[in-house]
Amino acid sequence: MTDPATPKYRRVLLKLSGEALMGSGEFGIDPAVIHRLAEEILALRRMGVEVAIVVGGGNIFRGEGLARAGMERVTGDHMGMLATVMNGLAMQDVLEQHELSVRVMSALAIPQVCESFVRRRAIRHLEKGRVVILVGGTGNPFFTTDSGASLRAIEIGADIMIKATQVDGVYDADPKRNPGARRFTHLTYNHALDHRLAVMDATAIVLCRDQNMPMMVIDLHAPGNLVRAVAGEPVGTTVTAEEQE
Repeated sequence: MTDPATPKYRRVLLKLSGEALMGSGEFGIDPAVIHRLAEEILALRRMGVEVAIVVGGGNIFRGEGLARAGMERVTGDHMGMLATVMNGLAMQDVLEQHELSVRVMSALAIPQVCESFVRRRAIRHLEKGRVVILVGGTGNPFFTTDSGASLRAIEIGADIMIKATQVDGVYDADPKRNPGARRFTHLTYNHALDHRLAVMDATAIVLCRDQNMPMMVIDLHAPGNLVRAVAGEPVGTTVTAEEQE
């Protein structure tokens, strides 16, 4: 087992889906989930790991879903981006309660609420030991927060992107519908594309593949999973551009 005091990754981008923040609820944020997550992020900072977070907004609004209900897609997507800002501010508050230094940076300009995303400034915050919460997606409609996370991970030079979800990895079928679904411990981005696996949307996958950004998919709700993943333990599913030796 890798010594958790010596992390394998020094700079990580954590992608959180809005739905994962709901916990057992049907809407909003489960305080128990976000406080436990804050404790794990605090543990990472004590290990010397630089942490950036991209948070989704599906627990409040989903632009794509609103569009299917008849709303104009661009308007729906902008509402979804604002939902990520709300989640980011909630996370900032909880992390600061755990005595972490935090900055929220938005792809949408909202100066009364948070900083605008500037790549060099974000990197500087990380170097100073601040947790950086990146909200607003890419700032453009028709792009998911998975694409936003891939883009930001590449821009800040993260060692890995960790996607924390409500399942414990990537499967060859929906494990909720198919009890015999097989979980991958490792796969390539091309395999995910060819077999249409539910890892991320195609834009996000291609970004990571072409820029050689590794990703790990883990279960957000398993205590200690995030720390173990950053320490280099085999947790969830690892996705890379090339086959592993």
